[in-house]
Amino acid sequence: MARITPRPPPTQAVVLSCLNRCCPVCGGPLWFAYDNARTVTTLEVVLGVTLQVRRCVNPACAFYHRPYRPELEGRLALPHHEFGLDVIAWIGACRYQDHDTVPEIHRTLINRGVVIAPRTVDHLLGRYEEWVGVVLATPASRAGLRQQGRLILAVDGLQPDKGHEVLWVVREVLSGDILLARSRLASGHDDLSALLRAALLGLEGVPVVGVISDGQQAIRQAVAEALPGVPHQLCQFHYLREAGRPIWEADRHAQKELRKRVRGVRPIERAVEDRTDPEAEVIRGYCAAVRGALGDSGHPPLDAGGLQLQQRWSAMAASLDRVAQKGGCPRR
Repeated sequence: MARITPRPPPTQAVVLSCLNRCCPVCGGPLWFAYDNARTVTTLEVVLGVTLQVRRCVNPACAFYHRPYRPELEGRLALPHHEFGLDVIAWIGACRYQDHDTVPEIHRTLINRGVVIAPRTVDHLLGRYEEWVGVVLATPASRAGLRQQGRLILAVDGLQPDKGHEVLWVVREVLSGDILLARSRLASGHDDLSALLRAALLGLEGVPVVGVISDGQQAIRQAVAEALPGVPHQLCQFHYLREAGRPIWEADRHAQKELRKRVRGVRPIERAVEDRTDPEAEVIRGYCAAVRGALGDSGHPPLDAGGLQLQQRWSAMAASLDRVAQKGGCPRR
């Protein structure tokens, strides 16, 4: 789709020239050929960049008449992109560190004064993911993995919102390094098999001794196809969650039944909200304790929320009984 609104005018001008004045092939001089202009939108300003392009004038050189652009251009933006590298890095950080959705990222950029379309945010997010893939695939990042002598892979898919692409992450467990992070709209076993092969590029000859995942059928088929004979284990968290699911269901039902017994906390708070005597302070403290217990649902499968709720309310009931036996708060 063509642009229907004009780009914002540059707010700052910069001229970039080539730092290298010698041909990288023949070593001869690079002569000035022409100026090239482009506009780059950053998080802070809109740059009007003037590029001084040079060429080799040696007819016998393989680099003859090929344009040599200023080196610092690559620090501003990708080729044929109108937004700077800082915008792409910021979008990626918002997406995968703050877990913002694309509409939220777009709204924040607009509030910062960056004129950008929602579709462009999604496009730049794809460029960020390609960056991550390129960095993780560098030989230097995998040199230490060869020294381990073996690999244990953890495979998991992250889908921030229903209907969005799934970010598949392949991690090496022993070192903690991420081998691959890539978004895919389709999550069939063929796609996941290709991801596993891509994650192991540059690690040929290093044996994979195990794979850990959440046990999805597509992942099982992909591991069997891409890594035949390699043991595939359900991760401990998912194993415990599945093993404790019957207890968790019963505990959730118990929480619901316990919460039905607690009513009328807000009227009690309203009755003492204008009072400053010690008795009112004690009542407000008990009401806050009840609200705190209601808001804590535990951390299944190891911490049962219903059991914690029962224990807290039993402790509060015992405390109220002790207060009643003492005759309440002393009057001043």
